[in-house]
Amino acid sequence: MPVAVVTGSAGLIGSESVRFLDEKGYETVGIDNDMRKYFFGNEASTRWNRDLLEKKVKSYTHFDVDIRDRESIDRIFRRYGSHVCLVIHAAGQPSHDWAASDPLTDFTVNANGTVNLLEAVRKHSPEATFIFTSTNKVYGDTPNRLPLRELETRWELKETHPYYRGIDESMSIDQSKHSLFGVSKVAADLMVQEYGRYFGMKTACFRGSCLTGPNHSGTQLHGFLAYLMKCAITGNRYTILGYSGKQVRDNIHSYDLVNMFWHFHQNPRQGEAYNAGGGRESNCSILEAVHLCEQITGKKMDLEYSSDNRIADHIWWISDLTKFRTHYPKWTLTYGIREILVEISEALRKRERMK
Repeated sequence: MPVAVVTGSAGLIGSESVRFLDEKGYETVGIDNDMRKYFFGNEASTRWNRDLLEKKVKSYTHFDVDIRDRESIDRIFRRYGSHVCLVIHAAGQPSHDWAASDPLTDFTVNANGTVNLLEAVRKHSPEATFIFTSTNKVYGDTPNRLPLRELETRWELKETHPYYRGIDESMSIDQSKHSLFGVSKVAADLMVQEYGRYFGMKTACFRGSCLTGPNHSGTQLHGFLAYLMKCAITGNRYTILGYSGKQVRDNIHSYDLVNMFWHFHQNPRQGEAYNAGGGRESNCSILEAVHLCEQITGKKMDLEYSSDNRIADHIWWISDLTKFRTHYPKWTLTYGIREILVEISEALRKRERMK
């Protein structure tokens, strides 16, 4: 049985990967020490999801290991060796704001942890495909220089602008303000590409926009749609941060992203980078997402507005998926914003009933 190693295996993308690969006949090895609880508190803990995986996925083996622990990571890959044919690296510190509170932890988790994994794969499983969940924050605040127009519910580009259909991988990652989180992810992103080009490994960076889905442990500092829907259901106040709430994000369901990983793994390349989001098919502003949440729940949300936007936050981001679709034309997007929010709503209510 082929082996897949998934870091951050109890998180949104990690757990989706475990379930997806189990259905494909893989033995799945998870590495996750619930750092999300450390970053964001008890409400963000992924322990509930780990328990579900260990209960329901028979092929799953869990290692409660920190990716910064080089010896433990090396030991895991030495144990499975050449049987490992796929690595999905979904562990990391994911928040702008949290990174500024503890830059050393942010950088060592995101950058050093990634190098530890790459080295272990190079030593013990060099033929494996290595997939890294990077971020669109590697581009810094360069997208904010686009000639955006303020509309009633969103910021938007003119249809004649070259980036109207989305931002592609040609946008520079230099000479911009990234946030400290963005810098630590840039370091990891470039290292993943370099291991592909320098050592000939099969590696790819997927520069995600807003990654979402029903298994997200959404919290105020991370998990836009999941946290928004949680507030809509519970009645907790939601604070909109800057840009009049008209900032735009494309959102990709965790299944659609993991399916991108799968298509890449079927015909891997060396040192690739892909923007990964919902593109023009699945995007919304905060105001538009609030309206949808109110429609779905039938409840008016308790909203607060702060004019202070997050440092280096994007005003507008929609991914251009052309490069990936050119390389892997059989991949398709299956979820839009409404479908995502309905599924998150149902999952949150079910999780609440199980408590």
